[in-house]
Amino acid sequence: MQQHAIVLGATGATGRALVQQLLEHPAFGSVSIFVRKAPALTHEKLKVFTINFSKLQSYKNLIIGDVLFSALGTTRKDAGSKAKQYEVDYTYQYEFAKMALNNGVNHYALVSSYGADETSMFFYLKIKGALEEAIKKLSFQSICIYQPPSLIRQPDLLRPAEKRAIWMLKKLSRIGILRSQQPLSVETLAEKMIVEAVQDTRGVKVFLPKDITAP
Repeated sequence: MQQHAIVLGATGATGRALVQQLLEHPAFGSVSIFVRKAPALTHEKLKVFTINFSKLQSYKNLIIGDVLFSALGTTRKDAGSKAKQYEVDYTYQYEFAKMALNNGVNHYALVSSYGADETSMFFYLKIKGALEEAIKKLSFQSICIYQPPSLIRQPDLLRPAEKRAIWMLKKLSRIGILRSQQPLSVETLAEKMIVEAVQDTRGVKVFLPKDITAP
């Protein structure tokens, strides 16, 4: 029996890779995405819900499926403030997860970050860590949390500074320095998330960079 996937953050780098692979995967018969702005993508399996994230409760009856992939995220610069970044990176994802659970979604997959820690002095890592701990308390049948290293986004999304940072991290990892931070493509991360989602797993699993890149 084919599964119904839900993707949050579908227009971001990891979300785009997830949606593309899910639409091509035989285990998934339909894919629902919840976005602020509809992407220029059509497919017979795809259902697009354009929503106002500040009014999530209005859409709770639409959050129906078997697996929720949560890849939503922003930066302080894009969000405009710490408060707005917290709202996107924590509040929206947590509230969405609770609604999915209440609607019978069994599997939850979260894109977090390497170094996520709710006690971190770094705001970004603190948010990610806080979300992880909150999600672990929810009673999904299966929770998979991914803590990837620096991600290699699609070419059209890469900024010049990102290209330089990725080049440097690759060079350092080749000589054994910062090997755990060897950049990872969003396509590889998406593939790993889908592989785990189609397995009949139970409980909470946290994937560090070495777990995601392992064959």
